[in-house]
Amino acid sequence: MRFPRILRLALGALVLLGSIPGAFASAYNARPKLVVVIVIDQFRGDYLERYRDQFGDGGFRLFFERGAYFTECNYDYANTRTAPGHATLFTGSYTSGHGIVANEWWDPQKKERVTSVEDDTTKLIGAAKTGPGASPHNLMSDTLGDELKLATGGKARVFAVSLKDRAAVLPAGFSGDAAYWIDPKSGDWITSTYYRPDLPEWVRNFNGRRPSERRAEKFLNREWKDRDGTVLGSTAPRNGRDGAPAGFYEVVGSTPFANDYQVEFAKELVLYEKLGAGPATDLLVISLSANDILGHQVGPDSPQMRSMALELDRSLAEFFNFLGHQIGMANVWMALSADHGIAPLPEFAKTLRLPAANLDAKALREQINSLLSKKYAKKADYLLDLDYPLAWLNQDAFASHKEAEAEAEAGEAMKQAGLAGYFTKSQLARGETPATEIGRRYAHSYSPEGGWYVIGIPTPFNVGITKGTDHATPFSYDTHVPLAFYGLAFQPGIYRTQAEPVDLAVTLASLLGINAPAQATGRVLTEALQPPHRSAAPPSVQPATSSATAPAGGTE
Repeated sequence: MRFPRILRLALGALVLLGSIPGAFASAYNARPKLVVVIVIDQFRGDYLERYRDQFGDGGFRLFFERGAYFTECNYDYANTRTAPGHATLFTGSYTSGHGIVANEWWDPQKKERVTSVEDDTTKLIGAAKTGPGASPHNLMSDTLGDELKLATGGKARVFAVSLKDRAAVLPAGFSGDAAYWIDPKSGDWITSTYYRPDLPEWVRNFNGRRPSERRAEKFLNREWKDRDGTVLGSTAPRNGRDGAPAGFYEVVGSTPFANDYQVEFAKELVLYEKLGAGPATDLLVISLSANDILGHQVGPDSPQMRSMALELDRSLAEFFNFLGHQIGMANVWMALSADHGIAPLPEFAKTLRLPAANLDAKALREQINSLLSKKYAKKADYLLDLDYPLAWLNQDAFASHKEAEAEAEAGEAMKQAGLAGYFTKSQLARGETPATEIGRRYAHSYSPEGGWYVIGIPTPFNVGITKGTDHATPFSYDTHVPLAFYGLAFQPGIYRTQAEPVDLAVTLASLLGINAPAQATGRVLTEALQPPHRSAAPPSVQPATSSATAPAGGTE
């Protein structure tokens, strides 16, 4: 008579364990209901520590006080730009695996620059201007979202939002339900025919069917003040550099109001697309662009950047509170990272006697072309473009040379013009890099796209723009980014073990019980995972005089 009661208690314990999200997590049964990945464009790895004591409750603190926070996360490649960074985070591989070498590259067939997501077979939806749409067609690997779709037979829902097209399209992957970004002029949310033939009604309503209803309008004509009341900026309409009225991206994009605008849109997406309410785990990627737009102008050590981080902390806290009410935080996993860092503002670095400099990439390209013109006794544009330190070659100008020879000659001219060294596309394709950390980082930067090119090795603290600052180097200020996780599957703590952004997709895939993306090279961050639940011990027959008790459960 006692054994059935013990058996019932044992079964009850197993049912209880099975009801704990994370105990037996699986994308197939919607545990968790929603995974949210937050990517902050140009958010250096030291920012969380720098402003830690100034953050409020519920934002960034959620990750480093109640989540698993990796302080030593670095990209292991050299081309630290927005498009490669987002592709890396969601494919779990570097450029040598996913193929995205830059935000834009030279197309030798079109004889013009093309963007990493530009797709002539598609059209923009919701934009004022006409032109090619966007898609992930240049990716050479699938993504975390694609694997989630494959594993669940398409039941999982995958969305990505950003102010920038590349930061939405590449995370959404090939099978994403939609990627949304803004029209730079109006601020309206748009997409591409790659995803759907028209905007859903809720997006049209968000944009506003009449000027008086436009959600973007409320972010204009506002002052940006820090916590002390000092005015740091304004979103009053103004003219841009070309003398024409500046668009939403330029006026609002470099202020905290841009993050608020994105978060508002993300909330509506969760509500109207019913994320977290389906039979499989859903994925939402939010790439916040304002940090990058501002950071290029003022650098990482400015009062504006401090205020931007603190205001973003507030905005994230509000969003997490929304998720808690809408879905329940026990049903949500989150990850936080960035696509790259940023160099110190050279004029500030020089005050500390660092050998920093702003370089004129246009003048540098002319100097390199002049050196090559002298060598070949023929004046030509041998370098068609220089996205410092990445140079795109004019194959027609090198008509009598093979690719490897032409790239080597251009590389030597780049060294004469002041770069510390170079790697050619041909070298990288053959795997001819030294067995050093710097060699490995450049090997990971190879892509077969973009015609003939040379990746220069810059000098630390030198940036290829005449004003402001930049990224795109293998140095720690560009490669060091935060990596943190939150959710019942993770063991809270601060981890100082080495981690890389390629680990994000692989770790989440493992926990969800799905395959990692096809080209993934990251590792599962097992040190930050909750210990597995052990099966309940078999019940033992108790003496007749003792009270029956439930068997011991697993660890938590």
